[in-house]
Amino acid sequence: MHSIHFTILPPPAILKNEIECIRIADYHGKEAVTIQVAPYGAPGMVFHHNNGHAALKHIFTHSGRSFCPPPLFLSGPVIESSIMTYKQAAFTTVQVIFKPTALETLFGITPSQLAPGWIGPQEWEALDLTSQLMEARNSQEQMTLLTTFLTSRLKQEKPRDMIVEESLHLIHAHMGSLHVKDLLNTFHLSERQFERRFTRAVGLTPQAYLRVKRFNAAIHLIKTGHFARLTDVAAALNFTDQSHLIHDIKAFSGLTPTRLAQHADDFYHEQTGYSFV
Repeated sequence: MHSIHFTILPPPAILKNEIECIRIADYHGKEAVTIQVAPYGAPGMVFHHNNGHAALKHIFTHSGRSFCPPPLFLSGPVIESSIMTYKQAAFTTVQVIFKPTALETLFGITPSQLAPGWIGPQEWEALDLTSQLMEARNSQEQMTLLTTFLTSRLKQEKPRDMIVEESLHLIHAHMGSLHVKDLLNTFHLSERQFERRFTRAVGLTPQAYLRVKRFNAAIHLIKTGHFARLTDVAAALNFTDQSHLIHDIKAFSGLTPTRLAQHADDFYHEQTGYSFV
């Protein structure tokens, strides 16, 4: 991915409760590019283009689903790797990575109905936004259009499930030691009640969400070299053992830990997950 330049931008202050960050990818080469993306468990909005045309050809998932994406689309939270195939040309991709519950609060879309999957702009009143983005003269204008559109959605913001919001905070703060049963004890809910509320708001079960987040935390520890041995990474993140860690890495990335570590120059950011050519 040496010819792809990534930029990570913080969200505008007014959208900080809805957006994790914004990732911009600029590719200036001429060859076709295929990027494999490991799951991050968060929804997003993607705009991709090359001189007023769509840049992405297909998205294929590990389970065999495929999608021919329009220039602007929403994606639900996923827990499987995917392959993004771009056309043979330079391109720019702007990816807005949302907080886990933003699909419902901003768009009134129940995440469980979209996960895993994608929808085009006609399903969330953004056809005009697509044409405006395509006609924009530069990336700065595109960013202004995107943030203005999302800010306008705040006026229609839906109520939040504060128990789910607090559970997400606890998961992120205590990744290496938290179990779902700890959340049940904290909120005094039955497993069925909690799973129903969490899945509706996030689009994933609490077990699946915690698992994909621990996988990403493991990549972070492996890539930064904080631990010399996989057994130490497994222990730090409360995996049952090293075999359990290896199983999840293979399941989510399609790579063994050794091969994953060899992609030392590929792109990883703790807010956006991991991707590689």
